[in-house]
Amino acid sequence: MSQTPDSAVRTYIEQHRAAFLDDLAEWLRIPSVSAQPDHAPDVRRSADWLAAKLKENGFPTTEIWPTPGAPAVFAEWPSDDPEAPMVLVYGHHDVQPAAREDGWDSEPFEPVVREGRLYARGAADDKGQVFFHTLGVRAHLAATGRTTPAVNLKLLIEGEEESGSPHFRALVEEHADRLAADTVIVSDTSMWDEDTPSVCTGMRGLAECEIRLHGPDQDIHSGAFGGAVPNPATAAARLVAALHDEDARVTIPGFYDGIVELTDRERALFAELPFDEEEWLRTAKSYATHGEAGHTTLERVWARPTAEVNGIGGGYQGPGSKTIIPSSAMVKLSFRLVAGQDPHHIEKAVRAWAAEQVPAGIRQEITFAPATRPCLTPLDHPALQSVVRAMGRAFDKPVRFTRVGGSGPAADLQDVLGAPVLFLGISVPSDGWHAPNEKVELALLLKGVETTAHLFGDLAANWRHEP
Repeated sequence: MSQTPDSAVRTYIEQHRAAFLDDLAEWLRIPSVSAQPDHAPDVRRSADWLAAKLKENGFPTTEIWPTPGAPAVFAEWPSDDPEAPMVLVYGHHDVQPAAREDGWDSEPFEPVVREGRLYARGAADDKGQVFFHTLGVRAHLAATGRTTPAVNLKLLIEGEEESGSPHFRALVEEHADRLAADTVIVSDTSMWDEDTPSVCTGMRGLAECEIRLHGPDQDIHSGAFGGAVPNPATAAARLVAALHDEDARVTIPGFYDGIVELTDRERALFAELPFDEEEWLRTAKSYATHGEAGHTTLERVWARPTAEVNGIGGGYQGPGSKTIIPSSAMVKLSFRLVAGQDPHHIEKAVRAWAAEQVPAGIRQEITFAPATRPCLTPLDHPALQSVVRAMGRAFDKPVRFTRVGGSGPAADLQDVLGAPVLFLGISVPSDGWHAPNEKVELALLLKGVETTAHLFGDLAANWRHEP
């Protein structure tokens, strides 16, 4: 009896499971910590290892792309179908720092399997989730009898994501022609939980600034001058207090211009998730929820823009008292942005608003960090529906929809390449990204392989490339 396509995929994965995990463990042993200069040779070694392994797995083109920092890996496997869609998979091969004394139960760069879980730095973030595509594409070929993928497959695996991707956008702009894609698949995210397969449809953007307020040229006596000259610390406090209204909405004029509001369907889909707010609060180490009126906690975290005070300071901070008017004060602010918001517009709006908050006699300096744009894929996008169907086949369960409240370099791919960004991740919250004892659930890792094996054929069948 011949096998069904789904059983053929599963049989191939099971036959090659051991070799796949052995290869992944070998990669995980390379301490590719991009944030630590001493590990720069290891990050390069990680890139070399991946390029060689992708070549071994069938990719006819594999290249190391240098940057002023750590190298990225590019690979390409064209389809023999001239109308096949172009699919770019993004991930990263660098990892967070890790040491046994941080609280690990085993050496962080010596992978171990315990109770169906693979423990190592990078197991989930992000080497495991990058590597499942290698076995996935081979299972796709074996199950379909093809000699090339059903899509024009490209991989871009960067080496500086854990260091803030300082050179990523420039890299994408430099190689935009090679990276051209109909859709981008990001495998650097997670599912809702072990029992709830889910697909992320959006990620918030980020704008950050530091505001420095200067008053007297030096600290001065509050008895001699207090109440008669402006105090920069008081100005900083008033600025922060003016940031939100009584409904926790941001008061900066123009801040909400152009935002894409949640639809009733999206709100209903969020509400379907098994969200335990009390457990979420315990994870946050907080004692109450708070935020923009009229929205649930998940809506506030995933789909509403925010303004947060990340730091505030000025004046004397030591023991006892020091009766002064400080010469300066500072505030650090960050703004999470949603689809429809332009970081450049937000910067102009913040500068204009902050200038109005400062009294005469206070000089103001505002410095903005490079911004990250938000990204959002509509629920009815054909590529998103392909991801949902592929994951549903692998997990044999309904697939839910989430978003990501944080920000990342995926938005640069959408911005530069003009392609929708989709998220395919199988990690779960308990995997402990950036923490001691990071792990990946082996059963879920293999479901990621299976999802990938189904995805390429589904994309090719339902979405054609238009030159």
